[in-house]
Amino acid sequence: MTRRGSFDNIEGLLAGRFDSALSQADIAAWAYRGDHVFTGKHAYPQLRSIANLYPEHVHLVVRRDLGILSVSDLRGKRVAIDRVGSGTRINTLLILNAFGLEVSDMQTVDMGPEPAISALLDGTIDAAFFVVGYPSAAVTELAETGRFTVAPISGVAANQLMVTNRFYTAGALPPGVYHGVGTTPTLQVGAQWIVNADVDADLVYEITRAFWNESNRNLLNSGHVKGRQIRLQTALEGLTVPLHPGARRFYEEQGMLPVAPVDDDDDDEDATVVAPAEVPGAADAATVPEATATD
Repeated sequence: MTRRGSFDNIEGLLAGRFDSALSQADIAAWAYRGDHVFTGKHAYPQLRSIANLYPEHVHLVVRRDLGILSVSDLRGKRVAIDRVGSGTRINTLLILNAFGLEVSDMQTVDMGPEPAISALLDGTIDAAFFVVGYPSAAVTELAETGRFTVAPISGVAANQLMVTNRFYTAGALPPGVYHGVGTTPTLQVGAQWIVNADVDADLVYEITRAFWNESNRNLLNSGHVKGRQIRLQTALEGLTVPLHPGARRFYEEQGMLPVAPVDDDDDDEDATVVAPAEVPGAADAATVPEATATD
């Protein structure tokens, strides 16, 4: 994962710097279609997926002493929204917009996770958004000081965002996952494993088969908490770009997809790679407003 997350991961993948990468479901879909944050750049129809892995949760970390109980309470506050091009920034702007906030309603700061942690600790900002699987080391560090908590992202505005943008679903941070923080409703977005279409199908098949080998279960269960949520049963949920044919072959063998019919037209490459209806895509998302840093 690069410093700017999904956006750079996709560009690095397609530039040949990576062989495979992780991406948020929404960013992958926009790259594939060439819209929203990729408008005016390029569409990347060569993106392919290997699996849906786990949900990433939106964390709105706030100072306890300011009484921030909702996204709406960020009005007039100093808020880190991550850097231009980051997945977190894109998510943040959509959430702010859903709650009726413009970036001009607060002092927004272009700041990635590490600087945001420092700025929260030294009091130069009041809140910061992080999109990450829990438990996050950054949020853990902040919560253990007793000075910070995680504000909920829920209610009518959040529900409406999930209706208009089906990349997002309802989630929750469990009680006690962070020091002093109880159950906290929030939004979540899938993390997907992607690869370039031109990677050898046999290689991707073997990688997919090895990854889902039952002998890996202990490794996934004993590592990060999110590892326990990486399950074969959910590998096809919410995929937003077509399956790579090598991965598709594995899922067909598992009985998770119907076997694709043999196509005698060698020129019709899409016949073997386009995900069928049972591997769902996602609805169009709202236009993402852009922010200008004020730090």
